[in-house]
Amino acid sequence: MLLPTLREEVLDANLELVRKGLVLYTFGNASGIDREQGLVAIKPSGVAYERLTAEDLVVVDLDGKIVEGTLNPSSDVKTHLLLYREFPMIGGVVHTHSEFATGWAQAATAIPCFGTTHADYFYGEVPVTRPLSDEEIEADYEYNTGVVIGERFKTLDPLAVPGVLVANHAPFAWGKTASAAAYNAVVLEYVAKLAFRTVVIDSEAAKVSSRLLRKHYERKHGPKATYGQRDS
Repeated sequence: MLLPTLREEVLDANLELVRKGLVLYTFGNASGIDREQGLVAIKPSGVAYERLTAEDLVVVDLDGKIVEGTLNPSSDVKTHLLLYREFPMIGGVVHTHSEFATGWAQAATAIPCFGTTHADYFYGEVPVTRPLSDEEIEADYEYNTGVVIGERFKTLDPLAVPGVLVANHAPFAWGKTASAAAYNAVVLEYVAKLAFRTVVIDSEAAKVSSRLLRKHYERKHGPKATYGQRDS
């Protein structure tokens, strides 16, 4: 079996979405990439999480050709593959239809950064893509979903903002590994929920200041980060 270690990590990333309540039934998918071999392990389409195994995962190359597996890969595979090509620094991609993040996506509205919880993980708002045109939907929908994400990140750092809302659709998240991508998807849903509640409480709530945003983001991710323990 190809990529046994990556398969186990991608399986756990998929199951983490279930454990954290981000998916219903067969909604959503996670993948991971082996950059040296140029191969991606991804959830098969329509397979229930409760019976998903590492052996069920489908291995494809970056052109989408199935290298190993008897099942069809996720219907979102072209989006995942384009993101791996666009963002060479990432190692995992997650797609969900989690409740609050999808609500913001359906409203085609970026998630504002109102406070430090958001700032700890996303350096600014969680952006939203432009809507796909009718031509893009009909021509190659899943591929063009990746295209509009790539367009939105032309001036953004994908590691500083590890997620996006696809307008009228749902969120995608990513990270340096499949595990990190799942983690970021969980955090994205949480900050989406916090932002929704903030707007309900005060529709005119002020966004976090740029100074506080930078302070909290760099405290975790900056060159002089102080959060957590130093490596021994």
